[in-house]
Amino acid sequence: MKISLVALLSLLFLPATCTAEMQSHVEIKRVVKEFIQNKAPSMPGKVAIRVSDIDPRLALAACTQVEAFLPTGSQLIGKTTIGVRCNDKNSWSLFVPTTIIITVNLFVSSKPLQQGQTVRMGDFNSQLGELNQQGIITEENQLVGKVLKFSIGAGQILKQEMLRPPYAVTQGQTVQLAVEKQGFSLRSAGQALNNAAEGQSVQVKTPSGQVITGIAGQSGVVEVR
Repeated sequence: MKISLVALLSLLFLPATCTAEMQSHVEIKRVVKEFIQNKAPSMPGKVAIRVSDIDPRLALAACTQVEAFLPTGSQLIGKTTIGVRCNDKNSWSLFVPTTIIITVNLFVSSKPLQQGQTVRMGDFNSQLGELNQQGIITEENQLVGKVLKFSIGAGQILKQEMLRPPYAVTQGQTVQLAVEKQGFSLRSAGQALNNAAEGQSVQVKTPSGQVITGIAGQSGVVEVR
């Protein structure tokens, strides 16, 4: 059999990567999908995953220890990027564009709501939608009883950034300072210097002018620990 000079030269000068075993792109995509599926139980709603194709021109050495990871700044929601790296002697890494579609019950304002209004049942409706960013409310208990930071119109998707817990203590309110320490308790009156929800820090001015920091509790009580 005769081999042309051109063919012979091409065989002699084949790139080293062409003679070595290459990492399967299908396997890389499988690792990415499995990584997300393992996280899915902690995500709300129904999760669908779309892993983008890897450039077929990309040749990576075969790896026995392929691992997926979440790069800094990436999130497991919407259009994102999942990292994949090789942890054996053929060390390499790449980033695979991926779309994570999470379908959940979203909550939407049923009417205009005013700043400072406490959200009640009837102020919102639920509807199926795509969760495409962090902070969207997906549970009623994240919503009912919270107070609006600003006014919103009807039909707006409700987000955590729109709401705050109700204040247990308001600025200027007369509160009870409760001090408990090693078997004794002491109570005295004071004036709150800031608003605070239950469990938040609040400063209280005593009749003597001293400022004490405590934790806002129910019924205008401030615990000093």
